[in-house]
Amino acid sequence: MARKKQGVDFEGALEELEGLVERMEEGKLSLEESLETYERGIALSRACQKSLDAAEQRIQILTEKDGVAEARSFQPDDD
Repeated sequence: MARKKQGVDFEGALEELEGLVERMEEGKLSLEESLETYERGIALSRACQKSLDAAEQRIQILTEKDGVAEARSFQPDDD
């Protein structure tokens, strides 16, 4: 059975955050629009960080062996 996603969808939040950054970089927003956009960006940034922290915790749990985390070297794919 598939797990339901909780909270903000990371990919969706990141995509929205990138769009907000582009809008702000254009420099065409009023001061009020800039502040609202910045506020939304901060909220999205925090949500993304929360998702990343949760993913890191899940990885740590999955890589523990007998209650002790195993250190492993990162081996990137050579694609």
